[in-house]
Amino acid sequence: MSRQSASSARAARAGGSARRTTPKIDYRDIPEASAAQLRAMRRVGRPPLGDKARRLIAIRLDTKVLAQFRKEARRRGVGYQTLINEVLAKHVRKDVA
Repeated sequence: MSRQSASSARAARAGGSARRTTPKIDYRDIPEASAAQLRAMRRVGRPPLGDKARRLIAIRLDTKVLAQFRKEARRRGVGYQTLINEVLAKHVRKDVA
């Protein structure tokens, strides 16, 4: 018997070990994109804020801490991740100065 992981993400994947088959798709009838079409294409996703794009990370926070950040972010009318970034940036600047 395999040991269940305490991580909910891992536990959800553990049950889906059955082999799945995907249908074969024939791409031959799709025409090649022209140079003009390729130049007109835009990046999908969030635009970078500031000079450089932000880096995506995973971080674990206590549920109460996250709830407080979300509550304060709603009060200020900003996203909670933006608020966390601001708090961390202020803390780093304070310690560096």
